Amino acid sequence: MKRAFLALEDGTVYWGRLFGAEREAFGEVVFNTSMTGYQEILTDPSYAGQIVTLTYPLIGNYGINEADFESKRIQAAGLVVREECRAPSHMLSRRTLHEFLQEYEIPGLSEVDTRALVRRLRNFGVMMGCICFERSPKEALEELERFPRYDTMDFAQKVSSKIPALWLPDRERPLEAEDLELLSFEISKAKEEGRARLHVAVLDCGLKHNIRRSLNRLGCAVSILPCTASFEEIRSLSPDGVLLSPGPGDPALLGYLLEKIRLVLEHFPAMGICLGHQLIARAFGAQTFKLKFGHRGGNHPVKDLESGRVYITAQNHGYAVDPQTLPPDLVVTHINLNDGTVEGLRHRKLPIFSIQYHSEASPGPLDNMYLFEKFVKLMEGRGAQDI
Repeated sequence: MKRAFLALEDGTVYWGRLFGAEREAFGEVVFNTSMTGYQEILTDPSYAGQIVTLTYPLIGNYGINEADFESKRIQAAGLVVREECRAPSHMLSRRTLHEFLQEYEIPGLSEVDTRALVRRLRNFGVMMGCICFERSPKEALEELERFPRYDTMDFAQKVSSKIPALWLPDRERPLEAEDLELLSFEISKAKEEGRARLHVAVLDCGLKHNIRRSLNRLGCAVSILPCTASFEEIRSLSPDGVLLSPGPGDPALLGYLLEKIRLVLEHFPAMGICLGHQLIARAFGAQTFKLKFGHRGGNHPVKDLESGRVYITAQNHGYAVDPQTLPPDLVVTHINLNDGTVEGLRHRKLPIFSIQYHSEASPGPLDNMYLFEKFVKLMEGRGAQDI
């Protein structure tokens, strides 16, 4: 294991040992407080462009399996841990974390004082950083200054699906086709034969597999469209509802999506999750802002303002909706009990709602799976006032 280091843009350097791929990584350094779920975290598209620090001290002890992917590959730019395990113990494990990172050419850094690193990020905010081993810290910092900043890059297009795909509840593999007429035919056939109850079109800005799985379990056919798909293409599939997916990056960079989203919101029941929630708010004229160090973990308390109930949620986001800029037709339905930020919205008249956290968990608690059932009820035409 080669000696290597993580250098932050403020000049702080944390030494450790390289594992996974022997290569450098540049990105925004963030931290996640989940005790388990490192495979889901690494493959979550919302981590594109970021070097993820895990606060739990031992990572890799149950290995990597074939069931816990949240996308087709590792999306994070790099991984920082206190200790990585080379001898995992789990009946489903197929390879080690080290081998997993090697396979996708992602570097990891272990033996790092992650408590000190996380304390710095909490005190001063997330910042750009790099994992390096062949440069000096001075050279690494000079290269880091030339690297594009995280909040200047459109990661949504990088992680979005390139070809439309259809997932049916009774199929284990997607039907991929650029011909939307074929997908529309398969959707109609599945609904006529009773194999699909409803059809949800997903605008993919960084979709996690478990969102699709959750909708499939409720009997929904799920078509996944690239984030660049036009409103006409979405409408051609005649969805019962549209889901705006989570994803990475600053929503302010995605202004080119807003006119299309406005048309979607005018014509279809809609649900937004995380980035999708922020895009719905921006489509109605609200603004978003960058959080100091973000919300990333599986234990964030969120209060439903309409019922008074508190849910424990999984979260992964670095931006939030500014409540002072919300139009009168958007109502705040949920708030974060740690810092009071907006965690949910609904429209007063239209069948639209959104949440800032991850209803599908992975990793995290299952408290919020009911939100997909809420979306199904909305698509069945029960009205915004009944959900």
